[in-house]
Parts: sequence; structure tokens; C-alpha cells
Amino acid sequence: MLSIAIGIYTVYILVNVYVSVMQIGFLSQAKKGKNVLLGPSEFIQAGEYAISKERMSLVSSMIEFAILVFWIGLGMKMLNAELLSLSPVLHMIVFVLSFIMINALVSLPFEIYQKFVLDEKYGFNKSTVGLYIKDTVISTLMTLVIGGLVIWGVGSIMMNFEMWWLYSFLFIFGVIILVNMFFPTIRALFFDKVTPLEDGSLKSSIEEMMKKTGFVSSGIFVSDASKRDARLNAYFGGIGKTKRVVLFDTLIEKLSPKELLAVLGHELGHFAHGDIYKNMGLMGALLFVMFAIFGNLSEDLFLELGVASEPGIIMVLFLLFMPVLGFVMMPLMGMVSRHNEFEADKTGAELAGGENLASALIKLVTENKSFPLSHPLYIFFHYTHPPVMERLKELGINIEDEPNDARKGECPITQ
Repeated sequence: MLSIAIGIYTVYILVNVYVSVMQIGFLSQAKKGKNVLLGPSEFIQAGEYAISKERMSLVSSMIEFAILVFWIGLGMKMLNAELLSLSPVLHMIVFVLSFIMINALVSLPFEIYQKFVLDEKYGFNKSTVGLYIKDTVISTLMTLVIGGLVIWGVGSIMMNFEMWWLYSFLFIFGVIILVNMFFPTIRALFFDKVTPLEDGSLKSSIEEMMKKTGFVSSGIFVSDASKRDARLNAYFGGIGKTKRVVLFDTLIEKLSPKELLAVLGHELGHFAHGDIYKNMGLMGALLFVMFAIFGNLSEDLFLELGVASEPGIIMVLFLLFMPVLGFVMMPLMGMVSRHNEFEADKTGAELAGGENLASALIKLVTENKSFPLSHPLYIFFHYTHPPVMERLKELGINIEDEPNDARKGECPITQ
């Protein structure tokens, strides 16, 4: 049983690595070709940024596999033995939280490199070391407190119900809904400073668009996201009466009012089509499958691992193997998401003009240094949004683009 589990994880890592290698090879060749959407120098720079991130992903995949081998081979038994003196409930909570914190420490150097080396090099990072430490401390404390409560909740269900996997699924799904409801409030309370959008023509235009789609919001806010990152973004957060519109100050600075309205029109399209509920349904299906699998694990697996089938052990195994099912489900979820994005683009074009949405998409590519081309295999496994070239064509904007045979090129990983 254990060999089958490791074999499945190995296939997952190999496929992940293969897709990354193909993407790096594609990007290495494509950035030398004819530039599209971006100027020649910006096109090359965006390609180099994408390659750098993908190389990090390759290393991360290797580390991810090493972490699995460590925990299955020795880590769980060692950690379990160190905590035997604790009461069963406290043992479970500390065991799972320790697993999460140790993995977070392993990934911390990658996060620091991404932010203070890679993002710094390409002009994205605006955060200071002090602000980063503050954010990390707050995030860690929230993980310990909220995570501890969630672990206690799931553990209590596991200890008291025969069909624990079904009730645990319902409990976790409920937690996800609550997080979605209160995410904007939590983010504003602990991280970003948000202020109401000032009265004026922009606010009036946004409110008019919201009325057309039946979107009832608790307010329109501006986030001071520029103190951490230079990227452009906006989001509609919350569920029900907690819904709010949050605009990054970078978005307001870089886009014209018409372009901004087109972007918000796209987001309102998601609301009008019920995409948030569709996405939650897909997430629920993924979680249901995961809980069904881990609720019916063979005792032979635990014998091979040298540990008891206790709640904490099962939760750690769940966390270890969840990325595998996520990766398997991603193509299906990606196809649904890309379809939803096209439909939202249509709504954005109807509400604020297709030419304004197209102009905004091009600016987002430019400002976020997003390389506009990708290997089809990478798109299949990783893209939740359609390639920007396809989105522009659907909006009636034809970009001069010569056939690109970058997929036939070699993959110079080290250069």
C-alpha cells in the first residue's frame, strides 16, 4: 500500500517536472522570437522573469518530493514519539501544527528569494524587511490559532463519529465558506489598509454597473497594496451581505477610468454567472473525494509507516497527498475556469466596451510583466485564465502573431 502511494506521488512529481521543463524550453525560444503585446526589451524581460519563476518551481518540486520521503520514512515517527507525553487531543493539535510549521520553514527561503531577489530584480517588490517580518508573524499566529481550532474540530469529529470523513468534509467546507465571507475584513484588519473610494464619477459609474448586474455590495474600497507589491489587481470579496469591491491603488494609478470600469465589469460578469458558487462547488467536489479516500485508508498503510491510524497522522497524510489530487483535478478545473473567464469578458465588454477591456488587459500584461505566450501543456495543467492572446481575439482584437515553433527548441535549463 505504501509503495503504491509513493509511486502515485512520484508520477505526480515527474509529470510536474516534465511540464515545467517543457515550459522553460518554450519560453527560452519564444522570448527570442517576434515580440507581441510588449515592446522588444519588455518582451524579453517578461520571458526571463517567467523562466526564473519556473526554475524555482522545478527546485520546489524536488524539495516537495524530498519532504514527502522525509515525513513518510522518518519524520512522522520521530515527531510522534517526541509528543507521546501529551494528552491525546493536545498531541493531535501539536503534531499537525508542528508538521505545518516545519514545512513552512522549509519553504521560507524560497519565499524570501522570490520576494527580495526575483521580484526585487524585476521591480515588483515594494515591501521592506520589517513589513515582511510583521506580515509573516501575523500569518503564523493566525495559522496557529485558527489552524489549531480547525484541527481540534476535525479531530473531535474523527474521535466521535464512524462516518467521520463525511462530517469532517462538511465541517471543512463550512470553514471555507466562512473564510470567503470574512476574508476581506480579515485582510483589511491585519494586512492592507483599505479606505472607502471617494465620491465622484468613478464611484458613481461603478455603482451604476453594479445595479445593472444586481450586485449588492457593502462598499467600494481602495487598498494600499502598493506598499508591498507593484502589480495591478482588484477583487470582489465576501459572500452575501459581506461582499465588497476592493481596488488596489496600483490599479487606479495605472488604468484609465474606462479601463478600470471594464476590469470591474469583467468581475461583475463572474458574479452575474454565479462563478463563485461554481468554483466553490468544484472545490467541494475535490475535498469530498479527498475525505472519502482518507476516510477509508487500509490499516496496512499505517503498519508499513510504523504509526497508529490516529487523527493527527491521518490529517498529516491528507495534507501531504492533497497536492496530488489537486494536480490531477486542475485540468478539469482549469477548463471550467477558462470558460468562465471568456464569459466574464463578454459581460465586461457589454458593460464598459470591448476596446476598453482589451486595452486594460494589455496594460495588465505590461505592468505585471506577464509573458503572453506559453506551452500548450503548461496551459492545460496550470492556466485558470485563458492566454491573453485568445482573450483579445475573442474581444475582436487581432494581434499580428507569426506561427511560433518554440516548442521544437531545446530546453537550456541552466542559461
